[in-house]
Amino acid sequence: MKNRLKELRGDKGLSQQALGDALGVSRQTIISIENGKYDPSLPLAFKIARLFALPIEQIFDDGA
Repeated sequence: MKNRLKELRGDKGLSQQALGDALGVSRQTIISIENGKYDPSLPLAFKIARLFALPIEQIFDDGA
């Protein structure tokens, strides 16, 4: 799944570790999501959306 996580993280000046800490996941999880190798669970997607104050659809694109 394509996403804007890396872009949004950069805009907020967050490292992968800092974002992972804020979301309660590992830095490796953030790397995998950013690279499109891992799709976050729905609860994690909601956490990410809340953190960036955006709708999920503006962060993640399922290509439909």
